[in-house]
Amino acid sequence: MFQRWRDAGLIVPTLLTLVVLPVLIGLGTWQWYRLQWKEDLIARLEARRLAEPVSYVSALGKFVNDGDVEYLRVRLSGTFDHNVERHLYAPTTRAQGWHIYTLLQPEGGLPPIFVNRGWVPNDLKDSAKRSEGQIGGSVTVTGLVRPPQVRGYFAPLDDAVGNQWYTRDADAMRWSSKSPPTLQDLALSNAKAVAPFTIDAEAEPANPGGWPKGGTTEVRLPNNHLQYVLTWYGLALTLIGVFVAFSRQRLAELDREDLQP
Repeated sequence: MFQRWRDAGLIVPTLLTLVVLPVLIGLGTWQWYRLQWKEDLIARLEARRLAEPVSYVSALGKFVNDGDVEYLRVRLSGTFDHNVERHLYAPTTRAQGWHIYTLLQPEGGLPPIFVNRGWVPNDLKDSAKRSEGQIGGSVTVTGLVRPPQVRGYFAPLDDAVGNQWYTRDADAMRWSSKSPPTLQDLALSNAKAVAPFTIDAEAEPANPGGWPKGGTTEVRLPNNHLQYVLTWYGLALTLIGVFVAFSRQRLAELDREDLQP
């Protein structure tokens, strides 16, 4: 048998197939487990988004304990400091625009937190043009927690002086063009470090005058793992089919050579 396969030139193709086939099957199996993990993650995040809101204190505690706070629904009360308003670039398919981040001073002396109050078109970036929406006094905000955003490789640099931000970095937004103070400076000035995450305010209740428009969060996690499963398993089946066809052809040619006088 071995001699016959060697005469047909099938030893090397067989060895290559035996090496590559387990790799393709392994990749397909890995993507299958990734598919189960992604579907479970999407289900958990969706349940979290629709759950009863937790307190700001609970969200801070969970962040310290395990850091797993993304899309956690939170409710807190406090006062907006509209002097600390930051504009995060957020174009849509219909218009250029910005997300309006305003520092909220929570009740009870808790760390200040940036709230994404919603989206405005480019011509309403200036807060003076939407003064009706600059709410004063105590407010209650319900929204989803968003952790700090990692700067993308191609993301533009933030323009702190021009108040144009391209990455959701609450600490940088807090101190703007100034250098962040040391812990000792914070203690001496009685200032509190900003919260380690931000909150995307829900659409309701709407802001007076309609701007900014809340409810900007989109829970969209790409899930292409089933496609990858089919691709890798498909390649494995294709490899088997090609190897079988090639082997039969070479063996048939060997048999014809043996029959020649």
